[in-house]
Amino acid sequence: MASIPLLARVALVVSSILATSPAFAESFKLDPRFSDANGDMVADTPSDPAKQIDPDTLIFAYTPVEDPAVYAKVWAEFIDHLAKVTGKKVQFFPVQSNAAQLEAMRAGRLHVAGFNTGSNPIAVACAGFVPFTMMASKDGEYGYEMEIITYPGAGVAKVEDIKGKKMAFTSETSNSGYKAPSALLRSQFHMEAGKDFEPVFSGKHDNSIIGVANKDYPAAAVANSVMKRMIARGVIKPEQVVSIYKSQTFPTTGYGYVYNLKPELAAKVKEAFFSFDWEGTGLQKEFKAAEPPQEKFIPISFKEHWAVVRQIDEAMGVSYACK
Repeated sequence: MASIPLLARVALVVSSILATSPAFAESFKLDPRFSDANGDMVADTPSDPAKQIDPDTLIFAYTPVEDPAVYAKVWAEFIDHLAKVTGKKVQFFPVQSNAAQLEAMRAGRLHVAGFNTGSNPIAVACAGFVPFTMMASKDGEYGYEMEIITYPGAGVAKVEDIKGKKMAFTSETSNSGYKAPSALLRSQFHMEAGKDFEPVFSGKHDNSIIGVANKDYPAAAVANSVMKRMIARGVIKPEQVVSIYKSQTFPTTGYGYVYNLKPELAAKVKEAFFSFDWEGTGLQKEFKAAEPPQEKFIPISFKEHWAVVRQIDEAMGVSYACK
């Protein structure tokens, strides 16, 4: 699945959102403390060597979509490989929320990370995140969809049936867990949170999915990649949930490093991702259940691959002002 066709498929949805949205927020821009001389929309490495960092221990964090303890094991072989290639100690940091992950990088406590689709632009703008890769199948296909799910017997056979009921979102920084479904509900179904339905926030995709499966929420917006992995692990049964809406395809979690890493170290971090052998690892076991299967890391451009996400942010009135 090449990136240009992906963006083209989403363009119609985005056009609908933009056409029915209120006044836009300011266009994407980096925090004033960063520079972008080459126009690639990510922070440049400081030209002053004194402002570059070369930590003895690299801190790595995966986006907090599910149980951090599970993912510490999933990433174990990669962590070892990253340590070998960079010559650094590497520590897995089990972040509990998107906000905590963003603040950790902004404060200099996080050096390499995977930020989810929706929080990528905010991480780039406010934390100096430099994404350069994401997972894909062996033939380069990638992406996931936002699905609105319910449970059998909830009285929700179609999206319009959510009116008057609770709907679970994950967090306000999530693309599939909040921003995309909110924009789509407004543009396609003329439904507003707080007016037509009661929004509740679960914090994570797995919380929303389990909440629906356990009949705590009559509906929820989730990333179907997370749901498929949870079904594959037996966390929930397929018959516990019913999908009533599926979006176009979005890019997946973007992986990268903090902007002020010493250039030689940043190059080694890139090398570690692209030279990692997935065969027989926890990553392969966990992510092969995705559709398409995620089996390698491919190069990406924040400017190109996250264009549609920035458009949704603009339609939702998202501000990139760093607090």
